[in-house]
Amino acid sequence: MNFKNMSVVFTGVGGQGVILASDLLSEVALIHGMDVKKAEVHGMAQRGGSVISYVKFGNKIFSPLVEKRSADILCSFEPLEAIRYIDFIKEDGFVITNTVKNFPLTAIFGKIPYPDNPIELLYKFTSKVYEIDALKIALEIKSPNVVNVVLLGAISKLLPFSDDEWFRAIQKKVKAKFVEVNKQAFSKGKEAISF
Repeated sequence: MNFKNMSVVFTGVGGQGVILASDLLSEVALIHGMDVKKAEVHGMAQRGGSVISYVKFGNKIFSPLVEKRSADILCSFEPLEAIRYIDFIKEDGFVITNTVKNFPLTAIFGKIPYPDNPIELLYKFTSKVYEIDALKIALEIKSPNVVNVVLLGAISKLLPFSDDEWFRAIQKKVKAKFVEVNKQAFSKGKEAISF
């Protein structure tokens, strides 16, 4: 089987579930029969700092690192983090960002001013910017901690995996008592966006 090699960059603030999201994407790609490589940087993650995770999958992947201007998808859990890592997206790539601001420490301590309208800045780099209020959706199902899986549902429409494969990945990677709410979050995220 030949698969198109793809790369996804996840970014957010520590505690938002960036690493779990990249774990779930890696798992679903493995279930689909692809070669997968993953890497992340989360030195300040426990303190509300910036977190970035790279997932590459396809026929044969030699390195987990995503080069600048080569990512198919930038999935950001926080708008300022999307701006911080926008240079990873390729010219025709997609940016999917949560609209809810979760101020990183750099903004809280004044090192980087938080723009008034961060999402507007993303359009300077690509026209394929899609906004989703993932927290609102998570709160509708009474589980604010599933924002990450709501966003996975949104980007799933750009990826070659079936819902069944996604649900199998969730079943494998998420604690049993949270499996159903995560499946619901995934489905709601998928419904909430159209490309």
